[in-house]
Amino acid sequence: MSIGWNDLPSPSQRWWGVPELAAMRRDYLAFIGKQQRLGDIVRLRILNECTVDLFDPELIRAAMVDHADALIRWERGPAVFAQLMGQSVLVTEGATWQRQRRMLMQAFTPKKVAGYAELMLRATDEGLAAVQAGEVAMAPLFSHLAMDVILRTLFTAPAAPHTQKLADAVQLLSDQALRAMFWPASLPDWLPLPGKAAKRRAHRLMHDLIQRHIDDRAGRPQTSDDLLGMLLALRDSDTLQGLSAREVYDQCMVSFTAGHETSATALTWWSALLAGHPDAQQRARAEVDAVLGGRAPGPEDLAALPYLSATLKEAMRLYPPIAALMTRRTTREIVLGDARLPARTMIRITPWLLHRDPRWWPSEPEAFRPERFLADAPDAILRGAYIPFGLGPRVCLGQHFAVLEMSLIAVRMLQRFHLHPVGALPLPRLAVTLRPADGVVLRLQARDSK
Repeated sequence: MSIGWNDLPSPSQRWWGVPELAAMRRDYLAFIGKQQRLGDIVRLRILNECTVDLFDPELIRAAMVDHADALIRWERGPAVFAQLMGQSVLVTEGATWQRQRRMLMQAFTPKKVAGYAELMLRATDEGLAAVQAGEVAMAPLFSHLAMDVILRTLFTAPAAPHTQKLADAVQLLSDQALRAMFWPASLPDWLPLPGKAAKRRAHRLMHDLIQRHIDDRAGRPQTSDDLLGMLLALRDSDTLQGLSAREVYDQCMVSFTAGHETSATALTWWSALLAGHPDAQQRARAEVDAVLGGRAPGPEDLAALPYLSATLKEAMRLYPPIAALMTRRTTREIVLGDARLPARTMIRITPWLLHRDPRWWPSEPEAFRPERFLADAPDAILRGAYIPFGLGPRVCLGQHFAVLEMSLIAVRMLQRFHLHPVGALPLPRLAVTLRPADGVVLRLQARDSK
């Protein structure tokens, strides 16, 4: 027998959920963690919104996969992202999204992505060659490497002269986007209000970069096999039409923004965790040395590096780059488990909690244990319990790109340096991505030094 939304467990509430909304703004992950203690599907009313949080992998899969046709993105999220990314595949719905997704998948197949490996390695090697042994701030380093990678693969262009300014712009816009999520609407950016001028400057910096590369390509034969060239050459299999000029710009913007920020964040946490676990670091390095013997890695080598891959997966389990704010809206009534959710219910999924739940990760869920992702691990990983790239039809288009990029950078880092911690592992801070609150500083020791 099914139960309705009103019968689901819920915290005691007053004032139409305003105190709860304020608590979510202060510390979203802590607030949702309290929700988790009440059950696997927990309701909450925020003003006129009926919401549920899902904490069980089976319920999450039922929602995101089985009932995918009854879900759309929560409207506020796309409205916020559209301010920067326009009507990109990250924002659109319905037939427009299906057309964009169908076309863009052609540019992100594993075979296509493997073709970017040489560009990724060139960016990595040039970036790491400039790194001096000693204490190094890892977030700016990985941000520079990931930005160089995306610029080369997107535009066949090396890192922009002001990569740190661009990285700062992405972080500023990310922070402001998270804050905007908790308001029903955004005030116009032209208003003379605190933060608006900085937001305009950040947006203008990114716009000028993207538009300049697109303009440089205009009027020339499309012979380049970089991502921009592929975007310009894409044709819908149904209509044979290409992307509009605005769609090309919007897809470039989302590729640039999401394509560097999430990878840089994941690699920053990975480096901190490996530095703090020298046995795991040595095992990953020994595997890299045994397979590659000092040569550059290629896409074909990654299958022979299962432990290195496991260290990256485990880092994204403990610190998923997109740790929260996977939010959907039901367009019709659906049934999850024994719960009937009416149309317009908001569904929230929080990988940060899912990835650390001892029911799904029975062996020290808070510990860094890469071996849990090896083929001979004693505990099987439950489907839907590990979702660093999302789940269902909207699973991240760039996941193959990100995995290849992070793997190549990780290999080159271990071939060049020993990583040593400087201080304790920092606390996480949630923006759109999950960043170390105080950054990560490591002591890098060149491998050829004594």
